[in-house]
Amino acid sequence: MMIASDPIIDLNVQDAFAVSSDQTPISYPISSQTWKNWFQTWGNSLISYLPVGDHYELTLRLTGDQEIQSLNAQYRQKNQPTDVLAFATLEGNFPKIPDQPEFLEPLYIGDIIISVETAQKQAQQQGHSLKRELPWLASHGFLHLLGWDHPDEPSLQKMLQQQETLLKIVGL
Repeated sequence: MMIASDPIIDLNVQDAFAVSSDQTPISYPISSQTWKNWFQTWGNSLISYLPVGDHYELTLRLTGDQEIQSLNAQYRQKNQPTDVLAFATLEGNFPKIPDQPEFLEPLYIGDIIISVETAQKQAQQQGHSLKRELPWLASHGFLHLLGWDHPDEPSLQKMLQQQETLLKIVGL
């Protein structure tokens, strides 16, 4: 339940992947509304990591291996598919926004791109469903948008624990 001081998180879900590379139709186990509810809940639980504001926006793009490989090559110089990419619009220290009665525009915090093909493969390897793998990857991307990183094993473990917490608070 949202209270008056909870931030508003607008989520733009882009479904750019209707069939896999072998032309098998993909059926998503998660609706756009469910995604929106989850990101709102995650944002409320991680409010101390958000820049000062009351209204935020981000994009979640569900795509395939071909598109994510292209992005991975272009931005990370790794010419291979990956599971999730996160492009934060606010790196480092967040700007201090002056107190205003109401922000006119939401603060755009970034993009999360997930390869559904890779997510399906990973879900099968891990022995769980796509419905668990997709939010796992989305929560990882969301943490990156909020400044989390994992350059070493201790920070990776801390981030993985936070992902588990995020999944638990949405009932997964």
